[in-house]
Amino acid sequence: MSDEPESGWLARIRHGLTRSSARLSQGIGELLTKRRLDQATLDGLEEMLIGADLGLATALRVTEKLSESRFDAEISADEVRSALADEIAAVLAPVARPMTLDPSRRPQVVLVVGVNGSGKTTTIGKLAKYYTDQGKKVSMAAADTFRAAAVEQLQIWGKRTGCPVLAREQGADPAGLAYDALTAAQARGDDLLLIDTAGRLHNKADLMAELQKMVRVLKKKDPTAPHDVLLVLDATVGQNALTQTDLFKQLIGVSGLVLTKLDGTARGGVLVALAERFGLPVHAIGVGESADDLRPFDARNFARSLVGLT
Repeated sequence: MSDEPESGWLARIRHGLTRSSARLSQGIGELLTKRRLDQATLDGLEEMLIGADLGLATALRVTEKLSESRFDAEISADEVRSALADEIAAVLAPVARPMTLDPSRRPQVVLVVGVNGSGKTTTIGKLAKYYTDQGKKVSMAAADTFRAAAVEQLQIWGKRTGCPVLAREQGADPAGLAYDALTAAQARGDDLLLIDTAGRLHNKADLMAELQKMVRVLKKKDPTAPHDVLLVLDATVGQNALTQTDLFKQLIGVSGLVLTKLDGTARGGVLVALAERFGLPVHAIGVGESADDLRPFDARNFARSLVGLT
């Protein structure tokens, strides 16, 4: 996450969401070839919003509100975009909650989950940088022991941020590693322990057993751990993000979301569908690869950027 001035981050969000906002803006512009809002235009708008991954419930509410207030009246594309931004912000506001550290927990244990390729390991590194920049003592555990690349990547982030990283040989027991990492973090008086996990979905039973064992073992050391289960989602997968969230909620329980790679997709609207369906806190969003490209989520700024409004 980043501490750059708000204006700079807003510009990055707008730029990152260019593909998503262009899709929505173009669709709205093409629909409103007539000045009056008739039923055919409303039907087309509803279909376009669903196609933009915003979800059925949001699409219905937007079109119903426009129908109630502006049916058969003159309306511009900007007015529709503004109404859409307000509706999206209303959906997102309740879930826009940064992850806060409880000083009574030393450390606060955060289990980071998600499918391979979603950006878990990079997100952990960025979170480590953000909290160390806040003066917090942070450590990381490379408990995705089946992917050597994940371990190496986390170790690179450890050097970059000055945070200890506990790792073992490939194939080591992830639960045992997590236990040792918590023991070491407690001894150091760390504020935060970030634990990377595997995301192999070809055998869901194995993955569930592994994650559940990790939770059981952590609780032997700290009955309240893990304090957070953070699901990292890749925005480019669109509606598959809903399926992944449903799956991980069943596998392990999820306390919050991070959405990455918003700059690489025209499907940024899926965040609205996620909020609508699950109501899980969205702690942060990512719009790039650098350490400063992850930031706490702001509902209004995101909503306006998503529809192309400044």
